[in-house]
Amino acid sequence: MADNNQSPHAQGAPLVRIEDMRVHFGPVKAVDGVSFDIRRGETLGLVGESGSGKTTVGRAILRALDDIDGKVRFTLDDTSTDLRALRGEKLRAFRKHMQLIFQDPYSSLNPRMTVRDIIAEPLEAGAEKLSKSEIDTRVREIAQKCRLNLEHLRRFPHAFSGGQRQRICIARALVSNPEFVVCDESVSALDVSIQADILNLLMDLQDELNTTYLFIAHDLSVVAQISDRVAVMYVGQLMELTDTVTLFERPLHPYTKALFSAIPRLDPQSTFEPVRLAGDIPNPSDPPPGCRFSTRCPFARDRCRSEQPAWREVQPGHLVACHFAEDLADEPRSLSR
Repeated sequence: MADNNQSPHAQGAPLVRIEDMRVHFGPVKAVDGVSFDIRRGETLGLVGESGSGKTTVGRAILRALDDIDGKVRFTLDDTSTDLRALRGEKLRAFRKHMQLIFQDPYSSLNPRMTVRDIIAEPLEAGAEKLSKSEIDTRVREIAQKCRLNLEHLRRFPHAFSGGQRQRICIARALVSNPEFVVCDESVSALDVSIQADILNLLMDLQDELNTTYLFIAHDLSVVAQISDRVAVMYVGQLMELTDTVTLFERPLHPYTKALFSAIPRLDPQSTFEPVRLAGDIPNPSDPPPGCRFSTRCPFARDRCRSEQPAWREVQPGHLVACHFAEDLADEPRSLSR
């Protein structure tokens, strides 16, 4: 997928390439034909409503789910590996290259383990054999990078605030120096002021460690702060993907425009009216035959209801799943009529 809008972090060929990913839970089509690349060193934001499939995409990439169709390719040192083909010890050895930062910093930390042991867990459970002194050195180094005091390593999670706990979670994810990290709603459980600190920490660590992030969130304002590019999901499929500036200034897909219209305005004098989409979100067990958004789209035509739109590049680096994206390019971002 060509893209001329290079992010300031992106370097060379994609680190992760997803081709026609499908994850079905019985009749539920949680992810249904998703394809995109994640470039080395960039942050790709993945946004959508609850139930859109974005978390499932992240877990599938990390092989936290087994029943996956399609391809998930990870390129290291010019060697491409199909993660779906890895099993047993090979998969365990590969896990050091990819990690997950959970949403809830309270439930994701074992209350009976010290901070040192929590951060060290990926090293002790991994295939790489390290001595205790080597592990302790790595733990201290990443703790300092995550702005934790070394005296904190002897304490238990209950002694820390939500923001400090999330720093511990980040340190645990990065202690093995992974190339790729999935941040799954990693700041949504925090106060707004703490969110900014954690986002700044993630960006600083990315610059220092050259880490690649898939940043999953439902809050567009948070995604805008950290992402180089943004992909928009709806009912298991991608609707749009482009660089962050373009998406926020000139979105093409009607669903993306509807999402932007829902962002609260701070101006008390504003007369802006957000779009109120008619209809219900389709059932992922029985999606409509055409475009997933056709049941709610104010611009839907007969073709939209009968023919699924192709995932195509309509402008350099700007992909969209809409039959009439070019025709709708000049429609107001808010869809106001």
